[in-house]
Amino acid sequence: MTQRLHLVFGGELIDPSRNAFKDVDKIDIVGMFPDYDSAYNAWKANAQRTVDDAHTRYYIAHIHRLRDEEQPASPTEEIG
Repeated sequence: MTQRLHLVFGGELIDPSRNAFKDVDKIDIVGMFPDYDSAYNAWKANAQRTVDDAHTRYYIAHIHRLRDEEQPASPTEEIG
C-alpha cells in the first residue's frame, strides 16, 4: 500500500479572508497522518473545536505531493 502523508496544522489568521498566520511561532501542528481519512478526521475535530473563533483555521497539507520519488524532479524543484 502506498503511503500518502498528510500534515494537519492551523492557527490564528491576520484576517479571516486571507491565509496568512498572525504569529507563525504559534501555529498548532496537529500531526502527520498516513492517509487522507485520518488527516480529515483530525482536521475536522480541530476545526469544530475552534468554530466560534472566526480568525482560527486548520488546513490539511498533502505532504506526499511535495516529493514524488518516482519522478526525476518534482515541480517544487523546478521553481526558479
